[in-house]
Amino acid sequence: MAVKDRDRFSTATRLRLLGEQTAARVYRSQSRRQARRSRLTGRAALLALVLCSLIVALAYPMRQYVSQRADIADLERQQEQARRRVEQLRDLKARWQDDAYAEQQIRQRLHYVMPGETGYVVIDPHPAERSHTDRTRSLRPWYANIWFGVDKSDASSGK
Repeated sequence: MAVKDRDRFSTATRLRLLGEQTAARVYRSQSRRQARRSRLTGRAALLALVLCSLIVALAYPMRQYVSQRADIADLERQQEQARRRVEQLRDLKARWQDDAYAEQQIRQRLHYVMPGETGYVVIDPHPAERSHTDRTRSLRPWYANIWFGVDKSDASSGK
């Protein structure tokens, strides 16, 4: 026993024990760090899961918002076009209220002449360039053209 007691108090034995204790502390601190790292990774995974859930939850409403804004812009554009068309039609209506404009259109479209005037019809020198409907329209008298227009509009509204 005396030899064991001497070894127990020797410097080499003390240094070896001290090294073993230090190694155990270092090993314990490394395992704690690894445990902390794994907990941090779990938190990061949970945070990533929450962010992905938020993105997925907000993706459809954002898509709806963007498409509705595009629809609103399209409807505003259509409304502006309709407003311009109404203005054009009001101008046209105001022009037709003027007797001089109505007389001009009647002379031009229906080939009317005033009493004492002589009416002339100029034949187009390039008949091949005219469309078929223009040729048939010019071959018929004016009242047949009017009746054809009435029949055509009646046929298109019946569909």
